[in-house]
Amino acid sequence: MDVIEGRELQVPDAVYAYQLDGKGGTTPIEDDDKITSEEPCWLHLDYAHPASAEWLANTPLLPDLVRQALAGESTRPRVTRLGDGTLITLRGINFNTDSRPDQLVTFRVYITDKMIISTRHRKVYSIDEVVNELRNGQGPINSGNWLVEITDALTDHTSEFIEDLHDKIIDLEDALLEQQTPERGQLALIRKQLIVLRRYMAPQRDVFSRLASERLPWMNDDERRRMQDIADRLGRGLDDLDGSIARTAILSDEITTVMADAMNRRTYTMSLMAMVFLPTTFLTGLFGVNLGGIPGSGSPLAFASFCFMLVALVGGVAWWLRRSRWL
Repeated sequence: MDVIEGRELQVPDAVYAYQLDGKGGTTPIEDDDKITSEEPCWLHLDYAHPASAEWLANTPLLPDLVRQALAGESTRPRVTRLGDGTLITLRGINFNTDSRPDQLVTFRVYITDKMIISTRHRKVYSIDEVVNELRNGQGPINSGNWLVEITDALTDHTSEFIEDLHDKIIDLEDALLEQQTPERGQLALIRKQLIVLRRYMAPQRDVFSRLASERLPWMNDDERRRMQDIADRLGRGLDDLDGSIARTAILSDEITTVMADAMNRRTYTMSLMAMVFLPTTFLTGLFGVNLGGIPGSGSPLAFASFCFMLVALVGGVAWWLRRSRWL
């Protein structure tokens, strides 16, 4: 298809619908526009919107497999070449309200030299950054440049989140050195976030590497080099993730040790308390029997003398424990 008509790209509820002007800016897509590789179009859709879902299901611009994939539920990063186009699934950090960052957002894109069709359901803030650049006239100029800018923004957000998790682990380590254990579930949440990132960012790094190595017709050599740089940067982030996962395992063991030591100290203290008062408990039990012949039962000084003897006995046992270095 040499030229795409603008009327074929009219989707009333599209999130974004632009035609790149080849200079870093955009123009609206009009019915009589001719879409070429010099000025490709970009449709960004929410596949849950009715008009967008209908357009995806019926447009002749997309192959059948692409229509199903763009409206599907696949979440694992991957790249598939389909004729002149390429279908890509990517994941990004979730910055939406009432969501955790590790509940990653997914967006899918089918890209050719003339057309970029991307879909999502939850908002992807990395895409909004590229949109802001386009509105300022400093955005991508073609399909390959658009993909590089999107992947760069996704990787920036991922790297920032990895650094944030790294800082949290350092705070936990510093607190543990001061014998302060973290709140219940705090370490488990950090470790879960690390594992989720590791699971999805590893194949995403492979996607970037494949895009950099394949001779896609709509990417030039400079864009391939930039894509490889992005893949390498994400790879360094994965190395940091592996190190952080190992550090959380050590933290978990150390927290268990600290809590066990604290419990042992409490048990030891209670045992010493019981040992100190064991002789007095025996004597009070012996003199408390309700039988005749108890020594001192007729003397008014017997109780005071008995209490003094108990105090002296406690002090003597405590002195003996300290001398034996049990206290």
